[in-house]
Amino acid sequence: MSVVTQVAQLLDQHYVFPDVAAELGAVLAARAAEGRYEGADQARLAELVTADLQSVNGDLHLRLKHSDTALEETHDDEETQLRQMAEWSDLTCGGVANAQRLPGNVGLLRIAPLLFPPAVAEARVSAALRLLAATDALIVDLRECLGGDPTMVSWVHSHFTGVEPVQLSGMAHRDPADFKQQWTSHVPGPKFGPDKPMWVLTSAATFSGGEALSFDLQEQGRAAIVGERTRGGAHPRQGFKVDTHLEVTIPTARSVSPRTGGNWEGTGVVPDVPTTAAGALPEAHRRALAAVLALGADGLRAQAAAEAAAALRDLEAAQANT
Repeated sequence: MSVVTQVAQLLDQHYVFPDVAAELGAVLAARAAEGRYEGADQARLAELVTADLQSVNGDLHLRLKHSDTALEETHDDEETQLRQMAEWSDLTCGGVANAQRLPGNVGLLRIAPLLFPPAVAEARVSAALRLLAATDALIVDLRECLGGDPTMVSWVHSHFTGVEPVQLSGMAHRDPADFKQQWTSHVPGPKFGPDKPMWVLTSAATFSGGEALSFDLQEQGRAAIVGERTRGGAHPRQGFKVDTHLEVTIPTARSVSPRTGGNWEGTGVVPDVPTTAAGALPEAHRRALAAVLALGADGLRAQAAAEAAAALRDLEAAQANT
């Protein structure tokens, strides 16, 4: 069976939008009949098929991906995928690229490249969030976050809420009766909580799970988004091996807001404070420092206030010189 035929069959079996799957199957069959894929090596075939898969509804999670190394025979197996995720997580500190106290008692948490599944990264992510729990303001940098696990998205969000659970965007599947709600959960130990100010940084590269966290924090009114409009992928996907070096990724669900019923598919998350990606951190830090200074300088707060004032002067001077 040809790769293109396998892709069409998998779409028919798994794509969250059955009507679009049928349309895409017809597109692939027509392109194959025209000879579009003839003579293409696997890398080129991946490019051609991906373009055709995204031609109907622009779903960026629909892809035929080429791997330079041969895919394992058990590539589709859940255990294999989790092991591969664990290896990747270990090489990237569980996705915690940076956890830092900035001058003025402002926390900075940078997540990249992914919000990995809790099974392989919860301990590291939780340690970073506990480290920053006592800061007066928090910046979560998702500019290089390219995706993530929905359960980890909920777990991270749980550190920014109160005692009562908060309903987040859920997952709708092909069967309308198959809907999975997403809620925040109890976090043992210290957490940043629901009241202190926070900002989320985004870029045009922020995608999928990074968008999910940004979207829910924005929609819940918990954080302001600073930076660029995100890529616009709201359909969690599953990978299927179709050849030695080829995997097709197919969305099997779609995110659904509990408030509006919508999501960010195709539109991206629109920032509250539009800036360039490079300008997002200084802008958010400036706003965070102003919030710290508003807390006053009584008692032991004097040192944090002095730090904040000095850092704010430096930021404003740097901005004035650009």
